[in-house]
Amino acid sequence: MIEHRDGAVIPTGFDVPVEPLRRAAHYTGEPGCIAEARAFSGLFLEQLRTEWCAEIGDRAEGEVLLVVSELITNADRHSNGPYILELEGTDSEVAVSVYDSSVAMPRRYPRDPQRIGRHGLEIVHALTADVTVERVPVGKRVRAVLRVSSD
Repeated sequence: MIEHRDGAVIPTGFDVPVEPLRRAAHYTGEPGCIAEARAFSGLFLEQLRTEWCAEIGDRAEGEVLLVVSELITNADRHSNGPYILELEGTDSEVAVSVYDSSVAMPRRYPRDPQRIGRHGLEIVHALTADVTVERVPVGKRVRAVLRVSSD
């Protein structure tokens, strides 16, 4: 809504909703992709701080980067092709989505401190507000939503 007073245009609210910041990157699975995904995510968080004035503390940033690492590592290990990292964020939350070509749904194992490996989804579930897995035409999408705020 816009008000006009004495020839001046005064915005009185948003005419359309503000869209979240969205970025995506494709990875081939070549060595170094996991580190590239973390770096891409770090730049995304910095852009979120700048454009959305998001107050993302060190702990929240570390959690986002860890979730990205775990989901990209799973896609790298279990798919037979390239994968996509999609990030979406506002001042209060960040969604990390990873698309890969495998139709096998990820399996969350019960807690077992004696088990070596296969703790990725356990970590992701512990750090996030919500995790969803869905089949898509080319494989699957794993989406994790994290709440971010200043420490």
